[in-house]
Amino acid sequence: MSSNQPPAIGEKIKAIRKERQLTLDTLSERSGVSKGMLSQIESEKVNPTVATVWKISRGLGVELDALLKGRHEVARIFDVLHHSDLVVLDTEEDGTHLEVLSPLSLAEDLEVYMLTLDKGGALRSEAHAPRSEECLTVLSGKVRVRAGAHSTELSPGDFIRYNCDVPHDIENLSDGPARLHLIVRFAKVNWA
Repeated sequence: MSSNQPPAIGEKIKAIRKERQLTLDTLSERSGVSKGMLSQIESEKVNPTVATVWKISRGLGVELDALLKGRHEVARIFDVLHHSDLVVLDTEEDGTHLEVLSPLSLAEDLEVYMLTLDKGGALRSEAHAPRSEECLTVLSGKVRVRAGAHSTELSPGDFIRYNCDVPHDIENLSDGPARLHLIVRFAKVNWA
């Protein structure tokens, strides 16, 4: 075992997993580490990389440092992103203005946007990853949402949830700008 790696990391992982009543399948799904690899790590047959231990710590809901040092504190999140730090994506040709409200570290996991569509503006998207979803709330204006073969019109206060693993678009039908709150949730797919 490497001198940089604390002894019995696999035993620590197994103890926390059992304490939290997680199966290997569940931890594999949450962490993105294959069940076979998790089993080998827990039985100390392989020495995992720091990147793998980090994935497992996220799956267990503990801080990486706490896992490496043998403590099992639950990771507590308190991310703050001030308005002045927001990433803005404007495409004037389509009349689309996107403010990224979520931290960039969440990209392709959970993305949160404030979307403004100018009169006649539209946000047109190709299919996202399999089983991805979008949740949209209309704050002002009237819009048409299309996802694959489905289409509907929405007004202020309306909410829609739809799969976005097909070509989809959001089009402003108002005489002025439309403002929307958009959440993109990517499904966890374990390819291992």
